[in-house]
Amino acid sequence: MAKAIPRTGSRRNVRIGSRKSARRIPKGVIHVQASFNNTIVTVTDVRGQVISWSSAGTCGFKGTRRGTPFAAQTAAANAIRTVVDQGMQRAEVMIKGPGLGRDAALRAIRRSGILLTFVRDVTPMPHNGCRPPKKRRV
Repeated sequence: MAKAIPRTGSRRNVRIGSRKSARRIPKGVIHVQASFNNTIVTVTDVRGQVISWSSAGTCGFKGTRRGTPFAAQTAAANAIRTVVDQGMQRAEVMIKGPGLGRDAALRAIRRSGILLTFVRDVTPMPHNGCRPPKKRRV
């Protein structure tokens, strides 16, 4: 079965302007997800639409280096650099996960010049939910 060749004048292929840089966002939410293997930093507006994101993996760290505090600091600085250019002054920070990058990412966010309204830990805690796997015998 041959693939259909898209027409050059069709609407799907034509990008209408640059929407990312046109919006001015004065206030936003910074989500930091710090696992043991990686740290993901996502910046959204107050409605939850993603404006910018970065992770230790996209910053060029490979393997076990992705879980380090320096990688988290670099990822946070990368994600915030674009939203500061769009005019973000105030932000709320939501931190999730037990990883090493929690504190380093928060330190990088504080250093960026954005005024933080509050910092909240949203790590999911089970109320004795699932049964844990059996203990390893080595």
